[in-house]
Amino acid sequence: MIVLFTDFGLEGPYIGQLEAVLQQQAPGVPVIRLFSDLPAFDIQAAAYLLPAYAAGFPPGTVFLCVVDPGVGGDRPGAVLMADGRWFVGPDEGLFELLARRARELACWRLPRAQGVSSSFHGRDVFAPVAARLAREGALDAEVVAPGRYPQTDWPDELFQVVYIDHFGNAVSGVRATALEPDALLEINGHLLHAARTFSAMPAGEAFWYANSSGLAEIAVNRGRASEVIGARTGMPILLRHPSG
Repeated sequence: MIVLFTDFGLEGPYIGQLEAVLQQQAPGVPVIRLFSDLPAFDIQAAAYLLPAYAAGFPPGTVFLCVVDPGVGGDRPGAVLMADGRWFVGPDEGLFELLARRARELACWRLPRAQGVSSSFHGRDVFAPVAARLAREGALDAEVVAPGRYPQTDWPDELFQVVYIDHFGNAVSGVRATALEPDALLEINGHLLHAARTFSAMPAGEAFWYANSSGLAEIAVNRGRASEVIGARTGMPILLRHPSG
């Protein structure tokens, strides 16, 4: 399958144009919209979401990953094979955490695009590569050394809101396994305890929990964290220990 991981949005023509290329060049291959509403232009937020949500897909899956504020500029395109899955997209830091955490990793640099739109490399450059990988499981490109991604100063855990979902829950860039079970998280002046399930908390109360993809997520039982505590993408999260 080919999995879409973009900030293109569902409104307008962009996802449709992307899928049209995939259907023409990889007919019969299922196309899955994993994220179409990543925070616009926010490469760092996407970089922390990608390894967590990709982990649930089988080997051989092709991820078409496009958060590309540098489109048309000097940034290269990249292909990774990380733990048996393919990843295609612009090389502006989007693959930093994926590469850092992979047990097995191989990397390629795509040649500079010629004769294509300067503003839609997702459709004109990366989608054809993803289609070829889905059809053939191989490509012709320059092999490069792993670990050469540009954001090596990014922390292993990002204590920040990286995504607000449909329910108003605030997903962080922190793996839940990096936190003690009794850790307290503070966001926008609210101190939050952990809970295993929504129903363990009273209605209207905010808390944090390990979400189904392994990230620490802030939620409100029967409410929206984005409204009740004002959680927003990019908002910092502070770690507080129970002892103070």
